[in-house]
Amino acid sequence: MTATHTRPAHTAKQEWATGLAAFGAVMLFLVGLLDIFRGIMAIAEDDIFVTTRNYVFEFDLTGWGWVHLALGVVAVIVSIGLLQTATWARVSGVVIAGLVIIANFLSLPYYPVWSVVMIALSGFIIWALCVVQRDNLFDLSEEQRPMSDQRPPVSTPHGPA
Repeated sequence: MTATHTRPAHTAKQEWATGLAAFGAVMLFLVGLLDIFRGIMAIAEDDIFVTTRNYVFEFDLTGWGWVHLALGVVAVIVSIGLLQTATWARVSGVVIAGLVIIANFLSLPYYPVWSVVMIALSGFIIWALCVVQRDNLFDLSEEQRPMSDQRPPVSTPHGPA
């Protein structure tokens, strides 16, 4: 006897979930890249940062630079895993985005507007990675679906010559 293996039909819910996970991956990549740049600027002690006196969580600007640089590098690596729909990457992505929120909160006096933007972006990343269920994701490493499963072919109207 031979068994016939059929692939399950992809639903709109699965496509939405896959798109949301891809959104989280791309946003985490961008947050990581921007954190890398912020870390490099702080390590170089750029004049763009404001120094505040008597701040409870006061660190040396170079110290904050290394924190942001390390978080940025890890975020970029995890975002690559997210694009491969790895479960470890989803968990790590939530943890890294949470650490980015904490680091930006603690370094708020040095670059306030940018810190708030990064906190908001990281919040969206956590939401995108937590709302998607694993069984709703497409396996992006699978071969492409046949054209008949994707979209109907576009027909062109033929008008008078």
